Amino acid sequence: MSSEIEVVEEVESNNPKEKGGESSSKPVEDESLKNDVYTASAYGDLEKLHRLVECEGCSVSEPDGLGYYALQWSALNNRSAVAQYIIEHGGDINATDHTGQTALHWSAVRGAIQVAELLLQEGARVDATDMYGYQPTHVAAQYGQTAFLCHVVSKWNADPDVPDNDGRSPLHWAAYKGFADSIRLLLFLDAYRGRQDKEGGCTPLHWAAIRGNLEACTVLVQAGKKEDLMITDNTGLTPAQLAAEKNHRQVSFFLGNARRLLEKRCDGSTPLGKLSKLGLAPVLWFMILLLLLIYTNSVILASNLPKLSTGIGSLAWLGFFLATAGLALFYRCSKKDPGYIRMNRHDPQTMKDDEPLLKIELNNPALLSGNWTQLCATCKIIRPLRAKHCSTCDRCVEQFDHHCPWVSNCVGKKNKWDFFLFLLLEVLAMLITGGVTLARVLSDPSAPSSFGAWVSHVASNHVGALSFLIIEFCLFFSVAVLTVVQASQISRNITTNEMANALRYSYLRGPGGRFRNPYDHGCRRNCSDFLVKGYNEDIECHEEDTTPRQEGISMMQMQRSSNLQNGNGHVAIDVNPIHNSQSAHVHSSNCSHSHSHSSKPKSDSVPLGLGLGLGRNPTRPVVPP
Repeated sequence: MSSEIEVVEEVESNNPKEKGGESSSKPVEDESLKNDVYTASAYGDLEKLHRLVECEGCSVSEPDGLGYYALQWSALNNRSAVAQYIIEHGGDINATDHTGQTALHWSAVRGAIQVAELLLQEGARVDATDMYGYQPTHVAAQYGQTAFLCHVVSKWNADPDVPDNDGRSPLHWAAYKGFADSIRLLLFLDAYRGRQDKEGGCTPLHWAAIRGNLEACTVLVQAGKKEDLMITDNTGLTPAQLAAEKNHRQVSFFLGNARRLLEKRCDGSTPLGKLSKLGLAPVLWFMILLLLLIYTNSVILASNLPKLSTGIGSLAWLGFFLATAGLALFYRCSKKDPGYIRMNRHDPQTMKDDEPLLKIELNNPALLSGNWTQLCATCKIIRPLRAKHCSTCDRCVEQFDHHCPWVSNCVGKKNKWDFFLFLLLEVLAMLITGGVTLARVLSDPSAPSSFGAWVSHVASNHVGALSFLIIEFCLFFSVAVLTVVQASQISRNITTNEMANALRYSYLRGPGGRFRNPYDHGCRRNCSDFLVKGYNEDIECHEEDTTPRQEGISMMQMQRSSNLQNGNGHVAIDVNPIHNSQSAHVHSSNCSHSHSHSSKPKSDSVPLGLGLGLGRNPTRPVVPP
């Protein structure tokens, strides 16, 4: 994209002596760099900053050699105490560098919420724009700082859908960079999916397709409509066609398949659409009733078969009543609320002018733990961890298991007991009725002794019983397998959805990335809770963490290299306690986004760890004081 706000590089030192060993612990003596307000602000050294300002008369309101302010360096590195000191000693909160960026823009780079909150409380403009039209929300979206976005939008009413000078909203940038969590939040905040930028007429889905960001495309498609897949850019290409042009085959296949599926889906307002919503439940209902009718007339009450004994008769009617009870449970499961979560859709007519688009509970445990997948852009809720949005029902369902077309309903927390009992009763009924039917046919005294003649006799004299056996045989194995699978999952307190998407859900991964179900309390408790309560509680079974923890923060050498500069020379070096690598944050204005070019940012990664930015003599090495 043109006028991109950042290019992030991670450059390992070319000098082997700087990658470890004894030399990594040797400080480089350079008092001119160690004793300035910019270095102190970047490191958060409040004592040194106090000495420089109060004893040596240094100013915190003047920019460094590259035009950046001490408040910006403290904001970049989330040094809230230092930022407070700078503000108290004359630092301008809304001071801008040569690109028009304020300290609040810089705090968005690494998601420095503490400093951002301080700046906003002290009067920083949440809608401040730089020379490219970027607001802090654009910067946060470009770096994937979802928590920062959530904070400034929900608490300070920042606009999550404001376009920049090129007509690109934060959603465009999040889709371009592939930050799925930021996309989820922006869609949750009613960001406009169909906005087309000025340069190429691209929507956020176009940009996700151009970069081959499959997860970003998935989130956008799931929250969107068929029209989003059909919008063309200025060259007349849809997102799927752009993905194919860029040789992103998986993305192209996904988008093309999604469009075909949505085109096949009937409009719910039409008579055909209303009929399709009924699903296959009427078919299954009719099939069970037909089988019961055939069984009663052709097996139990058949005049051409011997009279039932008391034992066989009782067993025959038991099968009938089990099937009837299963039919009642089937109807109940089909009509019952599976666990729909109340929707929280916003009414724009009742919204005040100064009210945020959607109020988000900042202390919600899901948001505090970073589980942004729990945001539902359709229902506008923060759903429970095990809930999922059903695209067929268009609702979020607690403990979503699967959408069953045969019952025309979702199977979830509130109707899974009915669904499982329905399956169990039908399996038992099929075993009993099938056995009784077979015994009745075999006991026919008028049947011939040879096998071929016997088959011919049964086919001509017991058509109903034979039809019943064939249909029941075809149905039995599929229903029995489904019952066994459901019983196995209930015994482990896991759903079909979780089994199918175990790799996608982080809460199903334990130490080392291996599968671990935190809700499994043992077969006995899982089964007893389900049978007594009708569902299992979402109570995690915590295991004691035996991993040794390392306390404290290690100090490591930091060095600046001249090859990290680009554009205007705005450089930030990361401190990483594990890898001695460097990361440069550079504002660049010469990145092309044309479809005919393959120009990309040098890296799409996000700065790691703590950053140090120095505005003077950028070729000199620096170590922490």
